[in-house]
Amino acid sequence: MSVDVKYRTSATATGGREGHARSADGALDVALSTPRELGGAGGKGTNPEQMFAAGYSACFIGALKVAGQQLKVKVPDDTTVAASIGIGPRTAGGFGLTAELTVDLPGLDPDTAQRLVATAHEICPYSNATRGNIDVGLALA
Repeated sequence: MSVDVKYRTSATATGGREGHARSADGALDVALSTPRELGGAGGKGTNPEQMFAAGYSACFIGALKVAGQQLKVKVPDDTTVAASIGIGPRTAGGFGLTAELTVDLPGLDPDTAQRLVATAHEICPYSNATRGNIDVGLALA
């Protein structure tokens, strides 16, 4: 697979799930903590799953806008995508992720909304990165 890279960024984490993460430009600068459900203290920091949920939901809105241009459908300005990311042991060993995206496209009929979501799922880089690797559920709000 070939990608014509238009933007590249980087971040560095130290200390793992109880550490710190910072993007190279400093725009992202967060303390990390492990959720109680994963055996951590559940401190005030964020965790990789929360950051993945935020990134996937924001990226999917961008993909919906591109899909809207392709399908000649106006994506409502108040569109929201809620991403729920799960983590846990895999039956094959190690740990795995799941993702569920709930898309709210106010004012659009269900058929049009479903077409937009399906098209966006083919466009979104997060969807393309996860396809075949983790279970991703898509639902309309």
